Amino acid sequence: MLENALKGWILYKDSANSLKPEAYEINRFIEVAKEEDIELQIFKPEQFDLTVTREDKQSLLVDGEPIPLPDFVLPRMGAGTTYFALAVIRHLERLGVYCVNSSQSIETVKDKLYTHQILAENNLPVPKTMLVKFPVNVNLVEKHLRFPIVVKTLSGSQGSGVFLSETKSSFIDLMQLIEATNKTANIILQEFISGSKGRDLRVITIGGRVVSSMQRIAGEGDFKANFSSGGKVEQFSITPEIEWMATQTSQILGLEIAGIDLLFDAGHYKICEANSSTGFEGMESCCNVNIPKEIFHFIRIRQGIFKKPDNLE
Repeated sequence: MLENALKGWILYKDSANSLKPEAYEINRFIEVAKEEDIELQIFKPEQFDLTVTREDKQSLLVDGEPIPLPDFVLPRMGAGTTYFALAVIRHLERLGVYCVNSSQSIETVKDKLYTHQILAENNLPVPKTMLVKFPVNVNLVEKHLRFPIVVKTLSGSQGSGVFLSETKSSFIDLMQLIEATNKTANIILQEFISGSKGRDLRVITIGGRVVSSMQRIAGEGDFKANFSSGGKVEQFSITPEIEWMATQTSQILGLEIAGIDLLFDAGHYKICEANSSTGFEGMESCCNVNIPKEIFHFIRIRQGIFKKPDNLE
């Protein structure tokens, strides 16, 4: 039966009343939801109170009050998802609310090392990766990874927490600084893929299919190609190899909506990372694609709640 009423929530770091103009993706979701006859509300995790009880309908409060549950929830915090936010998502899942992406997949891809362990186990190409322990055995690192070397925090997004150590001496200095300031920091090291210096691919998958792909090109003097930090973007043709790697990565990690980042490697690609709450401002700026509309259409199909055609009364 055709229905008009599709209700959704977005979980975000800011509430609807405090959205900043630069929150491009959230504002786009709000704009397209109106066009698609979707009732969309924006909440931050701190607005929720949870009670573990058999009285499910009363076990979740928003701003201290019970509220009707939505048809779906879009978590949009990505690598910044806290334990409390995960608990909210898990609670909603237990109440039967469709969360896309799931709490399990969000938690998995927050951890870049665990993500690579899973992908490597499934025979997908990833850069060689090591977990740092202090004091760092620099000779062992040099033997297995060589220099230059990429240094990353275990969790980060939009290029934050990513550094390039060009030489052994600069790497030693960086490791000594990290050890002196935060000896318990979770750091991984990755081989530097020279063919991808200053550029990479962002591929967006929705519901197991690739919807768009773009090349990101770093600004002069930078090796990180993130659009959010000033990189240029351009549409990139989707080849069978790109499509296979992106869809396989999404499927293996359980991501129904994903941004998959690929590195150029001697005519082929390696998987850099997967994002559960991918940005798409750059993608929409260079590709003929409406990402929120694609996501909402997927959710309608997944939930079996369709928009009533305009010509039907």
